[in-house]
Amino acid sequence: MPRKPARVRVYSPVFAVKRDAGHDKGRLVDENMIVLRMRIHQMKMAEGNHAPPPPNWMEWEKKWYVNYDSDVFEAVGLLQNLLMDSRPSFVVGGVALMILSGSTSLALLMFLLVDIFKGIHF
Repeated sequence: MPRKPARVRVYSPVFAVKRDAGHDKGRLVDENMIVLRMRIHQMKMAEGNHAPPPPNWMEWEKKWYVNYDSDVFEAVGLLQNLLMDSRPSFVVGGVALMILSGSTSLALLMFLLVDIFKGIHF
């Protein structure tokens, strides 16, 4: 009786990844990237290569000019953290919604302007 060929079993390795807040190295780097950018900006500001606000600006503009960059960095960091913590499909859907709403608003504005120009007789 002929022997059947032995089956060769191929085992593939299984990896488990634990995702705890603060313990995921990739996430820690992503969260601190905005901190790195802010520190670089602070170093450049400390070197003194920034211009004072123009004298014709209003007082509230001059007051916010000093902290503008740190406020922008903080807002971008918050947005970055929110996007990193959400699902990719949610982020893509949000971007698509913003693009579609912007183009829809632009199309509506163009139709209204065309109607206005049709009513004007030269």
